[in-house]
Amino acid sequence: MKKHSGMRPQDILVLLRITSLRDSEWLNLDIAKFLKISQSEISEALNRCRIARLIDGDKRKVYKNSFKEFLIYGLKYVFPAEPGALVRGIPTAHSASPIKEHITSISENFVWPYSKGILRGQTIEPLYSTIPMIVQDDHLFYELLAIIDTLRVGRVREIKIAIEELDKRL
Repeated sequence: MKKHSGMRPQDILVLLRITSLRDSEWLNLDIAKFLKISQSEISEALNRCRIARLIDGDKRKVYKNSFKEFLIYGLKYVFPAEPGALVRGIPTAHSASPIKEHITSISENFVWPYSKGILRGQTIEPLYSTIPMIVQDDHLFYELLAIIDTLRVGRVREIKIAIEELDKRL
C-alpha cells in the first residue's frame, strides 16, 4: 500500500481538472497534457487523492462533498497565499469571474504573474507554475481556480461568495 506523504498543489489541479471535464471520458495522458505535468505526477496525485478519500478507488470520480470541505476549510492552511508585489498578470481571486461580478468596489486586484497578462495587480502565487499558461483553455477550470484563490486570500464577504459559486460548479 502506498504511503500518503501529504497533499501537493498539483493534486488540487488534477481534481479541479477532472471536475471541469464533468462526465467526459478522460485518460491520465489527457490530464497530463492539459496541466503540463508528467503522467507519473498525475498517477501519484491520483494515488494521494485516493488515500485522502477525495477520489474513488478507481480514481475516476471525485468525491465532491469531501473535496469541497477540503477546499473551504483546509486549502488556505495547507497552501497559504499572501499578496505580493504589483505585476502584470492574469486576474484571479475576486479580480476574476465569477467573484468579480458580485463585488462593486475592488480596492486591489490580484493576479497570477504572467508576462502576457491583461491586468496589473498584486501577485498571488498560483498553486502550480503552469496555471497562467493553461487557464485560457478551459473556462470552468479557470473559474474554479479563481474561486479557490478567493478561499485562500479573501475576506469574509468574498469567501462567502466563493463558497456559493463553488457550490454551483461542483
